[in-house]
Amino acid sequence: MRIEAIEKRNSNVALDKKWETSWTRRAGIGILTYFVVLAYLYLIGNNNPLVNATVPAAGFILSTLALGWLRRYWQSRIS
Repeated sequence: MRIEAIEKRNSNVALDKKWETSWTRRAGIGILTYFVVLAYLYLIGNNNPLVNATVPAAGFILSTLALGWLRRYWQSRIS
């Protein structure tokens, strides 16, 4: 019974890790960011909200791509 609980927990941890690095998650957050910023830009009367809302969404996506090497470096230093 304990072993089954540990195996289930390990499976959940592995699935959570896959989710954290998945393109589905990245795309979802990017799209959500775009629409939240778009709504805000419309509210404040921005001249070009459709284009300007891409900046923070693209920034998020790029940050997830660029930080992979930093994470690997960090992990190598602490282990």
